Amino acid sequence: MSTQHKAMQYRPIGTTGMSASIIGLGTEHLDNKPFVTADEVIGTAIDHGINMMDLFMPGEAVRTTIGKVLSGKRDKMIIQGHIGSTDINEQYDRSRDLTVCKKYFENLLRCLHTDYIDCGMLFFIDSEQDFTQVFEGEIVKYAQDLKKEGTIRAIGASSHNPIIARRAVETGVLDLLMFSINPAFDMAPSSVNVLDHLEDDRFDFEKNLDPDRAALYKVCEQSGVAITVMKTLGAGKLLSTEHTPFSQPMTVGQCIHYALTRPAVVSTLIGCASGAQVHEALGYLDIDDTERDYSGIVKDYQGTFKGKCVYCNHCLPCPQEINIADVNKYLDIGALNEKAIPPSITQHYTSLNRHGSDCIACGRCEERCPFSVPVIKNMKRAAALFGV
Repeated sequence: MSTQHKAMQYRPIGTTGMSASIIGLGTEHLDNKPFVTADEVIGTAIDHGINMMDLFMPGEAVRTTIGKVLSGKRDKMIIQGHIGSTDINEQYDRSRDLTVCKKYFENLLRCLHTDYIDCGMLFFIDSEQDFTQVFEGEIVKYAQDLKKEGTIRAIGASSHNPIIARRAVETGVLDLLMFSINPAFDMAPSSVNVLDHLEDDRFDFEKNLDPDRAALYKVCEQSGVAITVMKTLGAGKLLSTEHTPFSQPMTVGQCIHYALTRPAVVSTLIGCASGAQVHEALGYLDIDDTERDYSGIVKDYQGTFKGKCVYCNHCLPCPQEINIADVNKYLDIGALNEKAIPPSITQHYTSLNRHGSDCIACGRCEERCPFSVPVIKNMKRAAALFGV
């Protein structure tokens, strides 16, 4: 693959004075990875003009590794750092306790060897309770104080719920929003027949978005609140013949273009585990409009991602310390051909510290899941499939 790409493009982040590269970097795949991997991924990104990065993971190890990578290059990257992302027994969690939130945010500053975070993100605002605890409590005041003193340059929030996200935007507090955007999340219900309109030159694709999501994007645009995009590739499922909800898989370029054509979007945060994957995302800059075109995906739409795991681990912490995303991932792969599961997949699954059979069906995970995944059922399926 060529290492040369067309020039990066940048979009202003609202009225913050900062501009983000349209291709950004999600760092979730750098968790538990060695310095050399993080250095390759982030170094490749910076070398090719990527200047936007999200870092939500609460673990000190990954934060320290990224801090070492950014030594001497801190000014090259706009960092989204989260207020409320914590861990319990090294399992991803979120907190609304101000003391705990401060502890983890101050830890982020120390690990990155910096005295500022560009975008302080109010973490995971998905429910009425989340909104009340954050925006009607002490945490939003903490973020505003951080902004006043210059410790953060902008206030953002992350959410998967368009109704709650819109409420957050309408408070007037936010400069940016990190939101999950891809065609599978955005399409109207399958009962809406868009086929009648596809050959109509006046067809307005926006009218076929879920109305709440369409309203959110427009409110953000109107309010000057920028959107950075997570789940651009649907955890890779939109690229997969086996897992796509469409009649055929999309390309990375189509997924990125779809997100970038939503109102208010300034950057797509692509999770990369290698320099090659960074180059794959940067390939978007090199392709023409024909290759970027995603309009054909509406012709044979086959459903939504509701009930399908995208491996985000927002369901954690698990009282049994099950890595639910990993169990679901190996279940998805194993279920493609239950009679001939690749030995490597079985090995990966059985090497996990906890398995589907350890599930006690408490239901906490299902309450937390943004995508209504039947976690308890999946844990039982995994236990039956892999025998543990």
